Amino acid sequence: MLLLPLLLATQATSTPASPDAAELQAHVVALTAPEMEGRGSGTPGGDRAARYIAGALRQAGLRPGGDGGTFFQEFPVGVTRSVGPGSRLERVRPAPRALATGREWAPHGGSTTGEVTAEMVFVGHGLSMAGHDDYAAVDVRGRIALALGGAPPALAAGTPSRLEKLIAARRAGARALLIAEDALPGIAATGAPVALLSGSITPAAVDGLLTGTGRSLAELSAAGAARSVATGVEVRLRVDLAREERRAANVIGVLPGADPALAAEAVVIGAHYDHLGRDGATVYHGADDNASGTAVVLGLARMLATVPAPRTLVFALFSGEEIGLVGSAHHVRHPSTVPVERMAAMLNLDMVGRLEGRRLRVGGVDTGSGLRELVAAAGREAGLDLDVRGAGGGPSDHARFHAAGVPVLFLHSGSHADYHRPSDTADKIDSAGMAKIARLTALLVERMAAGPRPVFARGPSPAPRTASADDRSGAGGAFLGISPDLRAGWDGVRLGSIVPGSAAERAGLRAGDVLVRLADTGLRGFNDLREQLARRRPGDVLGLVYLRDGEDHQASVTLDARP
Repeated sequence: MLLLPLLLATQATSTPASPDAAELQAHVVALTAPEMEGRGSGTPGGDRAARYIAGALRQAGLRPGGDGGTFFQEFPVGVTRSVGPGSRLERVRPAPRALATGREWAPHGGSTTGEVTAEMVFVGHGLSMAGHDDYAAVDVRGRIALALGGAPPALAAGTPSRLEKLIAARRAGARALLIAEDALPGIAATGAPVALLSGSITPAAVDGLLTGTGRSLAELSAAGAARSVATGVEVRLRVDLAREERRAANVIGVLPGADPALAAEAVVIGAHYDHLGRDGATVYHGADDNASGTAVVLGLARMLATVPAPRTLVFALFSGEEIGLVGSAHHVRHPSTVPVERMAAMLNLDMVGRLEGRRLRVGGVDTGSGLRELVAAAGREAGLDLDVRGAGGGPSDHARFHAAGVPVLFLHSGSHADYHRPSDTADKIDSAGMAKIARLTALLVERMAAGPRPVFARGPSPAPRTASADDRSGAGGAFLGISPDLRAGWDGVRLGSIVPGSAAERAGLRAGDVLVRLADTGLRGFNDLREQLARRRPGDVLGLVYLRDGEDHQASVTLDARP
């Protein structure tokens, strides 16, 4: 009994075991499980991942660092729409007839709201492109256009999308567009905004509107007869859409500092847990990007919780990274643990699961006094060959902290062919390499939590991730420099974030834009864009059509080589 206090004291001060390969791999497998559905921000799969992470932090013994005594710090990531009670489509003349919303017709999620009463004009497939113009023989200004779904077989410009039909109708001056389709699309699948009233209608419902005119949709769309025709039918279209804010959450745990003189300051250890989610049936698992960094942070939380550090440790797992560093930006603007000015440093782990004997990249070593020397010493002790970089910016969450005046370090094991592809799976993770990176990070955290506070320095700008336009080798594939936002399942490709210095940024694209067409191909989703880029070479100059705030724009883009 006399020896018991000494034994307990010895156990309390012993160095805890670093996260091993098995522990880290188990977190990666859990975060890439089917029910996580790619961990898209603001999706059910992303919410499940957040709950898993919170459970791991709670089990490790951390205090909640989120809102209202929870581990979760919520923030908005967009808006979902649903059909409002005022949506209505009806024939006014020659005889009134109302259509059943949701069964005979449905408004588009990206439609403007409002009402129009006008003559309905049949416009074939409703396309104006590559020598094919369904609007050439009819004036639709001030009228409601009715178009067939799909495209004529002879069209040589590739399969057009719904968005291209909307853009053509809007350019022609139509006040609204109805698309005749056998199956009405869900409102979420038509969420890309176009500044036009729009909806889909079944062929049988079109025939109901045409009753008494001597025409039918089959007659209008018969081979050789799919031309623009004024129907003489007056219809009233009213679109009413309810809006609901979509939210995601950072997951934050805290280990209070043990030294009264230093506990008011914090070292933030962060990683983003979100990924691209799913595009239809295609799931983007995101094992390396960034279940790997999340796994290391969780392993370190378990390890470091057993031995209190002098400074407070904040473990922050961010959502919204893939759609523009939204979660980390929210945390920097609204810190839920310690103010930004009391953050001594921030360490960010993003894609640390493919070391495979390569040098580990550590950025930000010139953003705080003593960091370069600290990293070099820890690298030698951990037995890792490091590629140190001075800059503190770049397309990951540490950039938000650096911009706010916090010294940062960024750990990254390198890119690969599975980046932002469904093939980024847990079986390809180098868990032994992750364990080495976890050991290095633990050394850095322990010394930054106890040593002199680094004095912030702005540091150099990061080198642009671009290639010269005359690089025609095609090695690594062509690179546009965007991350898609797949949360809503829209048609088109909604841009979540833009890589600084990339082809997309030079072309003037911004987060939130929706890509509609690349060269001769209409883009119905991210898979279409990825397939097109795989067939292109660095230096190719292509035309782009995109939407911004419902308005269509054109641009030219010169593709880079994949970095």
